Amino acid sequence: MSEVIQKIKNEVKKVIVGQEELLDSLLIGLIANGHILVEGVPGLAKTTAINALSRSLGLDFKRVQFTPDLLPCDIVGTEIYNIKTNEFSIKKGPAFTNLLLADEINRAPSKVQSALLEVMQERQITIGEQSFKLDEPFLVMATQNPIEQEGAYRLPEAQLDRFMMKVLVGYNTYEEELEIVERVAVKGFEEVCKVADKEDIRNLKNELKDVYIDEEVKKYIIKLIHATREPALYNIGEIGEYIEFGASPRASIDLFKASLAYALVGGKDYVSPLDIARVVKGVLRHRIILNYKARAQNITTDEVIQKIVEVVKAP
Repeated sequence: MSEVIQKIKNEVKKVIVGQEELLDSLLIGLIANGHILVEGVPGLAKTTAINALSRSLGLDFKRVQFTPDLLPCDIVGTEIYNIKTNEFSIKKGPAFTNLLLADEINRAPSKVQSALLEVMQERQITIGEQSFKLDEPFLVMATQNPIEQEGAYRLPEAQLDRFMMKVLVGYNTYEEELEIVERVAVKGFEEVCKVADKEDIRNLKNELKDVYIDEEVKKYIIKLIHATREPALYNIGEIGEYIEFGASPRASIDLFKASLAYALVGGKDYVSPLDIARVVKGVLRHRIILNYKARAQNITTDEVIQKIVEVVKAP
């Protein structure tokens, strides 16, 4: 199945230069039934990446631009009354899709963001008295702009916890930027072709169940999560003074699933501690809540996670 993953990657790379972590995270979310939160300044090909992924798989793709005047019905849909027939009909919203891009999710108020909770967690949508199960696969990729805070709302912790991973997208390297300019200005981007389908995704999900993870590696995952809650037990008490709340039990589940998927995306049939180290920041950076002392000293969650990974002994 690694051939299928490589074909998908090759197609997406026709329009994306660099951004390997973003692409891997989208594939992990798709295979492991997770959702991805992406943070980065505008113009870093976040929208292009998920659009290209949908075309390479032949999946439905919808995009919602979150704004302060957005309503929940703009996402999930609503009931419309037909005066001629004296009946209500359902108008489905953009959430009825396979890949949903929630662009600048922190620009909409909490009522709208809560409308996504049922969609993300239960993978179903309720309109009036009717509930609709969403087609598989289903992935939400939400983006937020870290530099512009005017008119932005803070995402509730309950919603942040629904995202399997938070990916920080940075600028391309000098060489990558040169290639981007060459492609756009001189050659133009190639057409992304369909190289896989829903059946291939289902097969990858089934193959995920066969990826081996040793008992000691499982314990290592739990130790990493537990260290965010009880750092003193792992001789990293100095980190504890910066943590307000540690990671939730959902973090243990997502780190386990993300590690399996990362190994599979990398063409392996077993999980090593290195695979866990590659995804642990993405899984935990939005789940650890730091206190005022950390903010005052400009301590980031990535630095806290890095310290935990260095101290907690890998098997």
